[in-house]
Order: sequence, then structure tokens, then C-alpha cells
Amino acid sequence: MTSKLIRVIAASLALSATAVGISGCGSAQAGTLEGGRLMLPVAGGTATVDTATLGVSARADDGTQLVLSEAVGGGLGAPGPVTRTADGARWTYPAKGLSVTARTEQGRLRIGIRADRDQSVSWPVTGTDRAASAVQVPRGEGLDIPVRDAFWNSGRGGLAGSTVDVGADLALPLWGYAMGGGSGASGSGGARHGVSYLTPTDLGTSLAFASRGGALRATAAHDFSAGDGTRDYQVSFALTDGDPVAPAADYRSYLAQHGQLGSLRKKIAKNPANGKLLGAFHAYVWGEARTAAGVARLRKLGVDRMWLGYDAGPDPMDAAAVRAAKQAGYLVGPYDSFANGQDPKAADSPTSKWPGTVYPDFCVRKADGTAETGFGGRGCYLSSRAFEKAEPGSHYLADRTREMTANGADSYFLDVDATGEVFRDHGAGHEMTKAGDRENRLARMARLAKGLVLGSEAAQPWANGVLAFDHGSGTPVADGLWKLERDKETWGGYYPQNAPKNFFKPVPLPADLATAMYDPKYRVPLYETALHGSLVNAERWELSYDKLPAQKTTRALLAMLYNTPLNFVLDGPSLTKNGAELAALQKYFAPLHRAAGAERMTSFQWLTGDRSVQRTVFGDGVLTVTANFGDRAYHGLPGGCVDARLRGDAQPRRLCPAQVDTPAG
Repeated sequence: MTSKLIRVIAASLALSATAVGISGCGSAQAGTLEGGRLMLPVAGGTATVDTATLGVSARADDGTQLVLSEAVGGGLGAPGPVTRTADGARWTYPAKGLSVTARTEQGRLRIGIRADRDQSVSWPVTGTDRAASAVQVPRGEGLDIPVRDAFWNSGRGGLAGSTVDVGADLALPLWGYAMGGGSGASGSGGARHGVSYLTPTDLGTSLAFASRGGALRATAAHDFSAGDGTRDYQVSFALTDGDPVAPAADYRSYLAQHGQLGSLRKKIAKNPANGKLLGAFHAYVWGEARTAAGVARLRKLGVDRMWLGYDAGPDPMDAAAVRAAKQAGYLVGPYDSFANGQDPKAADSPTSKWPGTVYPDFCVRKADGTAETGFGGRGCYLSSRAFEKAEPGSHYLADRTREMTANGADSYFLDVDATGEVFRDHGAGHEMTKAGDRENRLARMARLAKGLVLGSEAAQPWANGVLAFDHGSGTPVADGLWKLERDKETWGGYYPQNAPKNFFKPVPLPADLATAMYDPKYRVPLYETALHGSLVNAERWELSYDKLPAQKTTRALLAMLYNTPLNFVLDGPSLTKNGAELAALQKYFAPLHRAAGAERMTSFQWLTGDRSVQRTVFGDGVLTVTANFGDRAYHGLPGGCVDARLRGDAQPRRLCPAQVDTPAG
């Protein structure tokens, strides 16, 4: 099969061997240096770095000139002498204490900056090329935004005027631009060129969006901090064909090249229970739904695969319910967190109670010695370093896990661990950097994954090797969502115990929030392009399928298009009201996900100028999905419907979510 995306991946995989021997006179050095301008070959053209300002441009193979970054804002001072290296060059900015390397690596331009003092540098400055037509941002699953779109330039979408933490607020450490073209059909609406920006050193890196002359530009900044372990900063630039998911395809190839891309197939081989994720929807269960009788009701409806999660409250799933679920072919797992500690005498959650003096001894400490206050102002965040040091002798985490799975659970959801919120700890005896916090979390997740089907919240790509699934990276959270959730009268609170309203109460999203999060013309599968086939990605647990009634059809179409499961919340009454709908949707999804859930996404396209009809391809044509988000038929596919074709199908399989029969009883 041939597609633009496959060509992008092939270009990204080009070996840096293509970048040597062009400086003439038989030199083995890469590129040329003329008057402070370093020219290096990259896949698809030649990149030029101005060593005086760090401005970066490129000339594509077809002669098109591209601006990849403006100069560093505020200036760097006079550069030191430029020294050639085997694959590029190095130089310094003595006034700022910065050392720079620029080289070609695997067809990309890679620029590294090291600081000898704590400071911040704003660079690269992107989106300034006059031909820039769209910006790709991995907020949740991903967005492709026309740079002159009035909604996003107004700030109503929470982008213009905002600054995001690349390591915490974005699902992938990247962004990209398409050059030329409009918002037409196929690829990036006629764009012929694009650029991918990868920041592997995402800790300490932020990305600020601004509207300049009615167009969105993005400027990165990096905080160089010895204490945080962020004195090194790297940015890789790759020329692309402007495909809307090209930056994510570039990142997938980067992960593979560096041995950092996980494989769901390998995870299944190591623990066959991971295979139960293929074809499964996910649901957190309450009341009757977490009993053996509730499981039997689900199975009787025809649901053959599910992941069932439950909290660690006073009434968790018992051994009989877990046994029934496993016999039905389902996965079962508790929700747990190793991140919060509270006084055991007053703790408001069982997961926040720890033996002995874990609280307060293990609290993350700020520089002034005070504890890092826990989520929602409750207790403190617990140090992963303190746990790792104590674990060989005290087994706090192993004992907790053993207790939580004593009912026979074969899965585990570990909240927070895989998110981007990591800490520097000044606590005596358990000091750690933010990078160290990540390493500790990876170590304990790897231990859990040896015997359990492991999931976590909004999985950052650095955790893709140890996780089998995540809840949250599928949701492009806009700032207004957190404000809405804090309004308990509208959103619902943590009561009643057997059916908390924050999970079960339907809510209408404000118009701007609905546009920012779920308007399909802005949505693109960046996360799936990068990580589909490594882990299974779903939406956040508090945004169950029935929580947002107005978005149900769109969310169902997106799930089928991206080959990702829907996430539900269930109790006895919801099984009665919505069980048949869940069963019908899962019956459609199951064969598609079983066939393609462990495959990579190889193509994404808009088929109409208004982006209302979209198509994805998985593997080498194992699955092709076409979704019509509009209100007009497209080649026989009605609006609000999706066609999926597995290899060998004589006819496509059609689903129209709004027409799914949902009889009561």
C-alpha cells in the first residue's frame, strides 16, 4: 500500500549516511560552513543554521525555501569559533554560557544546547514562515489547526495566549507546521511541505502560542536547571510533506530508532492476559455492576470483552465478581495511586493510607522543607525515590499491590504515575530530580507489568514500553474543562456512593469547550499515529461515553476511526438503560480492534474540503475506516455513520451510532 504517511516514515528513517561527503575535496565532514552559516543535508532537502542567532531555514529538494525558526529572542551575544565535527559542527555563546552542537541524525537536523548556568532560552520560534497554513498540536489525541482560524486565534479555544508544559500538558513532546495549501481534501489540504519539531528533552520545556497578524505561531522555551537535571536541551527538525500527522509519524520512527517504541504484541507474548484488551471497551463499575450478577448481565447482553475497573472504597469487587468477570473473558482491575499520602486517622481515601510513618516521612519536600501539597489540597505527594529506597526492605508497594489484587484481579490502574507531573524532591535521604522521578516510576510500573495488565493516566510516551493501556491521552483537554468540573452543581459531586454524580450525571458542554475538544474538523490522530500498536488508548474516566450526550455520535465515530475503545461508567440502572447500546457498539468494535489493535496506524486523510469525512488505515491494509461526521452522504456513506472494512471483507461494515437500538430492560 502507498500513502503519504508511509513516505514520511520512510524519509524519517533515512540514515544519516546520506549527510556525509558533500563538503567537497573528499572531506568526510557533513555539510558546508560559509560565513557563519552551517548547511547540513536532511531528508528532503538542506537545512541551514545561522550560528550567530540560531535562526534555522531549509531548502527543500524542489527548491522551496522554508523558515524553520527565527533567531533566539533577546540575543545570544557573539558566538565563539565554529568547530567542524564528523557530522556537523559545534560552537559556543560565551556571554550566555551556552555550548551548541548541530548535526544530521537519521535524516533530521538535531541541535543540542548545554548550559553551564541556570537560565532560560526561548527557541525555536516557529510558525513565522509566510506559507505556514496549519499547526499540529498533540493536545490529547491531537489537533490540526489552520493558523488563521478565527476561533483559535481569539483564544476561545484556550490556545492563543497560552503556554503549555511540553512534558506535562502535551501527549507527545512535539509540534509541527504545514506549509502552503488550504483546508481541502487529502493530506494537509494541499500542503506540499511541513516541518516536525521533536523535543526529547521535554522536562523543563514549554511551548507558548501567540496570535501575530492573525496567525498562530509557537515559541518553545527551555529552563536550564542543574537541580532539575535540565541543563541539556535538544530539538530535532525534520522536513515533511505537510501531512497533518507527519510530526507524529516522525516521532514514531524516532522512538523506534532509539529503542523506545513498545509493542503490544510483545507485551501479549510476555503476559497473554494483555490480549484481552483487544476488542474490549472499558468501564468503571458501581453498585450492581461490580457484582457477579452485574457481570452476568453484561455477558448476557452479548458483550464478550471488557476492562472493568473499580475504586478501593468500602465495597470493591469481591472474589466472586472477579471470578465471574474472568470467566466471561473480561479484565478486572482496581484503581490505585502511589502518589498521595494522608494522616491514616483522617484520610479520605483508602489509597492514601500507608503503614507506619510513610506519611509524612515520604512526602516530597520543596526547597524550603515544606511538603508538596497533594492533589485537591489533600495530604502530600509521596516521593517515588523514598519508596524505591524503602521497597527492598519494607515492601510497601508490593504489599499494597498484593492486598489490592487478593480478589484475583488480573489488571491494575495506577493513577498519575505515567503522567507528566513529576517532582524535584529536596527531602533529606530521598532527594531526586524530575528525571529521577520518571525513572523511579518506570521501575515500579515495570514490576507491576510483569504479572498484571497495567494501565495509568494519560500515558506520556516515555511510559509506552511498560503500559498496556491508558485512560486520558485520547482526550484533548481544554482549560475550560477543569473549571466546569469544579462546578459541582453542574458537573456533580462524589455522591451518592453507589453512583457518584460526577461520573453519572449527563452534562452539556459550553459551545466553545465543545468546539475546542470535539469538533472533528480540528481533530487528528497524532497519538495513535505515534503509539497505536504499542498500547491501548482511551478517554479520561470522568468523561464516560454517556457523560456528554451531545458528543456521543462524534465520540463513537472518533473511536472507530482511531481504533480506540470507548470508556463507560456503569451501575445497575445504567445497565438497564444503556446496556444494549454498549453491547451493540462493542459488537461492532471488537472484530476491528482484534484485527488492528496491535497494528500501527499507517494513514490518515481528510476526504472532503470541509474535513467532515475522514479515513484511516492500519497495518498494510488490515483495516480501513471511513467516518462521515457531516450531515450529507458521501459516496453512499450517510452522515453520522462509519464504514469499516477488514481485509477480505466483500462489503464494508457500517455503524450509525445514533441509530443503535437502546431498548430499556
